[in-house]
Amino acid sequence: MAFASSMSPSYSLPNLSSNPNKGLAAVNKIQPFSILPRHPLFRLAPSSQAQEINSSKLNPFASVASADLLLDEAIEKVQLPKGETWSIHKFGGTCVGTSERIRNVANIVVKDESERKLVVVSAMSKVTDMMYDLIHKAQARDEAYITALDAVLEKHEATALDLLEGGELSGFLARLHQDINNLKAMLRAIYIAGHATESFSDFVVGHGELWSSQLLAAVVRKIGVECTAMDTREVLIVNPTGSNQVDPDYLESSQRLENWYSKNPSDTIVATGFIASTPQNIPTTLKRDGSDFSAAIMAALFRARQLTIWTDVDGVYSADPRKVSEAVILKNLSYQEAWEMSYFGANVLHPRTIIPVMKYDIPIVIRNIFNLSASGTTICRPAGFENEEGNLESPVKGFATIDNLALVNVEGTGMAGVPGTASAIFQAVKDVGANVIMISQASSEHSVCFAVPEDEVKAVAAALESRFRQALDAGRLSQIAVIPNCSILAAVGQKMASTPGVSATLFNALAKANINVRAIAQGCSEYNITVVLKREDCIKALRAVHSRFYLSRTTIAMGIIGPGLIGGTLLDQLRDQAAVLKENFNIDLRVMGISGSKTMLLSDTGIDLSEWRDIQKEKGEKADIQKFVQQVQGNHFIPNTVIVDCTADSFIARHYHDWLRRGIHVITPNKKANSGPLEQYLKLRTLQRQSYTHYFYEATVGAGLPIISTLQGLLETGDKISRIEGIFSGTLSYIFNNFVGDRSFSEVVKEAKEAGYTEPDPRDDLSGTDVARKNPR
Repeated sequence: MAFASSMSPSYSLPNLSSNPNKGLAAVNKIQPFSILPRHPLFRLAPSSQAQEINSSKLNPFASVASADLLLDEAIEKVQLPKGETWSIHKFGGTCVGTSERIRNVANIVVKDESERKLVVVSAMSKVTDMMYDLIHKAQARDEAYITALDAVLEKHEATALDLLEGGELSGFLARLHQDINNLKAMLRAIYIAGHATESFSDFVVGHGELWSSQLLAAVVRKIGVECTAMDTREVLIVNPTGSNQVDPDYLESSQRLENWYSKNPSDTIVATGFIASTPQNIPTTLKRDGSDFSAAIMAALFRARQLTIWTDVDGVYSADPRKVSEAVILKNLSYQEAWEMSYFGANVLHPRTIIPVMKYDIPIVIRNIFNLSASGTTICRPAGFENEEGNLESPVKGFATIDNLALVNVEGTGMAGVPGTASAIFQAVKDVGANVIMISQASSEHSVCFAVPEDEVKAVAAALESRFRQALDAGRLSQIAVIPNCSILAAVGQKMASTPGVSATLFNALAKANINVRAIAQGCSEYNITVVLKREDCIKALRAVHSRFYLSRTTIAMGIIGPGLIGGTLLDQLRDQAAVLKENFNIDLRVMGISGSKTMLLSDTGIDLSEWRDIQKEKGEKADIQKFVQQVQGNHFIPNTVIVDCTADSFIARHYHDWLRRGIHVITPNKKANSGPLEQYLKLRTLQRQSYTHYFYEATVGAGLPIISTLQGLLETGDKISRIEGIFSGTLSYIFNNFVGDRSFSEVVKEAKEAGYTEPDPRDDLSGTDVARKNPR
């Protein structure tokens, strides 16, 4: 067995409970390893000096004697090798949530071909919550903490029994049971006192990481690779800050790491995430997202080649995929872009995780442990990133949102030119402990607005009204207004600074989506553009701007009305040609709706044209032309929307005017719109030009031959048309060519209809009505 040990005698906690826990009875079945070391940070008096509990004397965080921090003179000092030989991996609780997943992690570690590896692990999934629950129950003097502690023990026992065997199993179980006994004593003390200090809580909660790191190290050794478990409380030293965060002490941590490594030299190390110590050797944690932070600090201390953070997603998305179905995985991000996206809510990295690795240019790779084929996202120094087609990537890398905010607007003519006004405003905000998310100030200094979390806005407004009561009464300030129910949308990209027109494109997309912007902010670095919107508009806005920057300018949302002979053939052609259009012409054509006279089929992402007939039969709903158009245009924010009318219905033709006015292109073989009053036709053509849309009706004549476009081209180049001659009915032409011999007229007409030459009602052809409709304008 390869257990890391300190050069110290054995210590144990006194038995603080007169009623032993039933769930801990199994402890007596295993002879405790009296020689197993306990961490020097948490020693009590030797067991021979155990006394009845006295909370005033109980001190589980006794300072380490100086001798404990010195190397044994008899041991030759081993120099810690730093640099690119080290690869750092971080696995979260989900990655080590079960015994099978721990095996998977061990295999990933073993297969890593790096010369040296350090692995940072979180507690098993749900264990940290279970540990906090122990503390809460003990503080509430709820004896259910005993049963809850049993559940923690049973979870880790079962995992160990599934993973380990022999000496590794007995060694881990002995340590586990000793830890549980110590926790039992500490929780009993918390139960009696009805209170737990932050240090007590951090000590209890940190055991989850200790156990998962010991389990993983043992499994790696079982595979046949030498591996050492590291308790990072012996190495990482942090200083608490005033904002419930901690700052690493890199100098002290580096020295302690050198000392630790000299006693535990290994090319494969499994370290605890989340936990650390203060300079006084008091246990603490790295707070929110602490395991990622731990891994980044260790990468900096080791000067590692790369930090890989393993998660349950394929990488960093261009937007939240739960809100934007078109979101794509970003292959590369700069440190600044990752920082900005993290700040604005991209749930992959905490901003402070990036700080330690930036100094040494250590790339971070986000990988999916459940999809090893995905290459993930690399976060590093910016370069001329290109996409898979070799084109430079979009200047906007991603979009993120923050919800549940309120805007506070401080306004008044007395603010202009008065030094210290902004300072007084934000001092009042600071005094109530509120966090300012965004600030925007007019250059006239007439107003300042800023965003704060909605649950803090009442306190902020009250503090401002108290601070500026005299100015409000005197009229120097006109109002302190609160606008609730807001969200922030941020566009992030380091190349925005060197790309003209990004802001214009962003606000144009919002305008087309009919979204009003309440406030705007942009720093001179131009890494992000921030806008404040109504909360109910947030998802709509996110989809609109994402589509504008990430979809091809030739992405087309299409709706087809009339899936009969002509419409059905068109759908089949689109099915066969979709890949060619996308590959050769960069046209991404998505059919969002198909409507007949009775039923229609709608989709948010595009209908599978290989089975559209069957899908419409199974999932079709009652036809509704207004809902159909809204679905095709309104919910996707694709740059181009087209409706193809394959009917001969005058009711459908009457909607062309409205569709063109809304910016929808219209393509049709339906002659009804063009064969009415001339004023109606001219109005359609005028509206088409004013709305910058297309109105194509080539298929109304000539059976698909480019007759209309040829005539239009002649007119546009200055020619005049004197006369056009021909047979303007494909049906009549077919009949003239085939009504011979002894064939009946009805037989020929029936044959023409079956061949698709006639109008839906052949009488339109035979009466000359169809020819009349084809009179060119």
